[in-house]
Amino acid sequence: MHLKVHRSGENVIVALCDRELIGKTLKDGSVSIVITEEFYKGDLLSEEEVRDVLSRAVNINIFGERSVSCAIDCGVVDKSGVRFIGGVAHAQVFRI
Repeated sequence: MHLKVHRSGENVIVALCDRELIGKTLKDGSVSIVITEEFYKGDLLSEEEVRDVLSRAVNINIFGERSVSCAIDCGVVDKSGVRFIGGVAHAQVFRI
């Protein structure tokens, strides 16, 4: 899984996606999402490493079956919060 951390001042967003999704365009009706290298292509991490980062993250954007499943398994995402765009699992987390 690719994991990239974006920082802007005090704001931090974690982008996580399955490796094979980099560069893909997902479409669902009028919605079109590009999984760009710029936003999503970060370090390739093991599931254990991803779990560690997710457990501390405040804002997370996730695409892909393995990535979303990892977030569910570590309690960061509830299954009811998973959406599918172009048949690909997607979840967002915003902790206050």
